[in-house]
Amino acid sequence: MPGTSYGICHCTMCQRWAGSALFAITIPEVDITFSGIHAIQRFQSSGWAERAWCGTCGSSLWYKVTEKGQHFGGYEIPIGLFDDANGLVIAHEIFIDRKPDAFALAGDHERLSDAETLSRLGITEE
Repeated sequence: MPGTSYGICHCTMCQRWAGSALFAITIPEVDITFSGIHAIQRFQSSGWAERAWCGTCGSSLWYKVTEKGQHFGGYEIPIGLFDDANGLVIAHEIFIDRKPDAFALAGDHERLSDAETLSRLGITEE
């Protein structure tokens, strides 16, 4: 599995899609291949990104920026899809303003507000 860190997204769409926050590792497009491509279902969930799931089992497969720019071309793969996610560490949380107050994640990692997240992504509105 490439890398050892992952990010967490607390945006409303990820909360609905993942049933909580989305815990995902970024994998560059050049480093990933898929099998069973006929079962993959996609949805353009915003003006800049898509989400995909398995049409056979319903598992969430990825969030991917589809708009050309700095973050284009990478897949955000939920860490629950990996056979062994041990050893991964949290790198950052985004849309922290939308995190439910019922939970908090421990550790010293970057936490970005809605405005900081959108600014970093180069998006003027969500």
